[in-house]
Amino acid sequence: MTNIIKRLLLTILLLTMMLGMLLGWRVWQGHQTLSQITVVEHPVVFSVAPGDHLKKVCYSLYQMNLISDPKALYYYGRYHALGRAIKVGEFELSGAVTPIEILTKLTTNEVKQYKITFAEGITLKQMLRRVADHDKLTHRLRGDDQQQQAALLNHLSTSETMLEGWLFPSTYRFPLGTTDLDIVQQSHQQMARVLAHEWANRAEDLPYRTPYEALIMASIIEKETGVAAERQQIAGVFVRRLKRGMRLQTDPTVIYGLGDAYRGNLKRSHLRDQSNPYNTYAIKGLPPTPIAMPGEAAIHAALHPADGQALYFVAKGDGAHYFSETLEEHNSAVKRYQLKRRQDYRSTQQ
Repeated sequence: MTNIIKRLLLTILLLTMMLGMLLGWRVWQGHQTLSQITVVEHPVVFSVAPGDHLKKVCYSLYQMNLISDPKALYYYGRYHALGRAIKVGEFELSGAVTPIEILTKLTTNEVKQYKITFAEGITLKQMLRRVADHDKLTHRLRGDDQQQQAALLNHLSTSETMLEGWLFPSTYRFPLGTTDLDIVQQSHQQMARVLAHEWANRAEDLPYRTPYEALIMASIIEKETGVAAERQQIAGVFVRRLKRGMRLQTDPTVIYGLGDAYRGNLKRSHLRDQSNPYNTYAIKGLPPTPIAMPGEAAIHAALHPADGQALYFVAKGDGAHYFSETLEEHNSAVKRYQLKRRQDYRSTQQ
C-alpha cells in the first residue's frame, strides 16, 4: 500500500513538473512573441468599434498580420487589465512596433481625429447640410429641416424653440464613432459659453433686454460685415437706430425671411412686405430670431459697439462700407456707389 502511494505521489510530482515546464515554455514563448517587432512600412489604420472586447481586438490584429499570437496578447491584456482601457476609434499604426506596444497604444488617447468646420455667418440649414454630408460622422438625425431641429432641441434639453444662431461656428475635431448629435451639442455648448462671457462683460446703456437679443444683433452684424475692422462701427449704427426707434433696414434680414423664395434679387415689393417678420424695412426693432451663426467677434461687437454719430452705411463694392450721419449724405453715397457698381458691371460685360 505504501509503495502504491509513493508511486502515485511520484506520478503526480512528475506530472506537475511537466505541466510547470509546459507552462514555463508557453510563458517564454508568449514573451518571445509579445516582444517580437513587426515593421509596418505603410501606415495602417486599426478600428475599435463600440462593444469590441479584448479577445476580438486581439484576433482582429492577428487577421491584419500585425501580431502572430492573439492568445498570448489576450492573456497579457487580461493580466494587466487592459481590456476596459481600450478606446473606441481609429488608431494609426506605423514603424517598428511590438504586440505589447500596439495594445498599449489602443488604450491611449492617440485616436485618429477628423474635423468639421462651420464658417461664421452660415445658417442652421447650411450647417445641418454640412453635418449630413460628413462621411466620418455617425448620423442619427432624420427627416426634413424642421424634424431635425425638433430632434436636436429635444436632445439638447434646451428652453429655446429655435436653434438658429445658437450653434457656434468653429472647427471641431472628433474621433470615429462621434454622432451628428455630439457635434451639434459641442457647438451649442460653446455658443452658450461665449455668449454668457460676452454678456457678462458688455458695455453699458445697450438696447438689449436679454442675451438672446444680443445674439440676434450679432447675427445681423455677421451678415452685414465684409471687413472685420468695421464690425463695431456697423454695430454702432444699428444700436443708435434701435435707441432712436428707427427701423434697422438691413437687407440680410429680409433675405433670410424670404427663404427659398429669394432668387438673388431683392425687390421693392420685398421691402414693402409687412407679412415677412424679418423685414426690418417695414417692421421696427429686431427680427424674431437670429438670421445666422455669428462668430465671437460679431458677438463682441454687438455688445461693444463703436461710438459715433453715423446712422447709415452703404456698401462701396470692395467689401467695405461708407458711413453717413445724415440721410442726405447717405443718399448721395448710395447714388455714388450704386452708379460705380453699375459701371463696373457693364465693363465686365464688354
